[in-house]
Amino acid sequence: MSYCNWGNTSEANLKYHDEEWGIPVHDDRKQFEFLMMEVMQCGLNWNMMINKRDTFRRCFDNFDYNKIAAYTENDIDRIMNTPNMIKSPRKIAAIIHNARCFQKICHEFGSFCDYLWQYSNGKTICYDKHGYGFIPVSNGLSDAISKDLKKRGFKYLGTITVYSHLQACGLINDHGSDCPRYAYINAHFPTVRKRRDKEKNVQNFNLSAK
Repeated sequence: MSYCNWGNTSEANLKYHDEEWGIPVHDDRKQFEFLMMEVMQCGLNWNMMINKRDTFRRCFDNFDYNKIAAYTENDIDRIMNTPNMIKSPRKIAAIIHNARCFQKICHEFGSFCDYLWQYSNGKTICYDKHGYGFIPVSNGLSDAISKDLKKRGFKYLGTITVYSHLQACGLINDHGSDCPRYAYINAHFPTVRKRRDKEKNVQNFNLSAK
């Protein structure tokens, strides 16, 4: 495998890479879960998010955004007092607020998935050189989506956070070209190849790339 071999992080993270990361998501509940895990990650590391994932699911009704949208201050207190939970009332309140914004998008577009996938015409994007390890922290697509989400009231969803979400939910295929998941996604889902788009802080994760 290439640079996206996450085996040196944790068993849970490797399982996430092999079974979920980059697989196109067309389910709103899972979209919300992935998006809000990115919110919880802000300022922290992804291994922590994976290790606390079951706690998040218990705290937030398995990320049922309709239930979360009805949460009150009592729910914030309940979540804050849950063992193993990240003690951030601001992030917890943001997830509740974002659930209400998420509902509005679903009402307007039919589903959040329909809203998000319109940005790529329903296809997974393979950007030039990403498969060789040249990965940005954000790009023109994440800029546009972040700007629109912020306009719609979402919190903690800057362009870097949104780019990470686009990788996770399969709008962008950022697996290495020699990673089995890269080939699997391209073989089983509609894809499109594009030039790089206003990329920022590109890092080379594959030291053998030329």
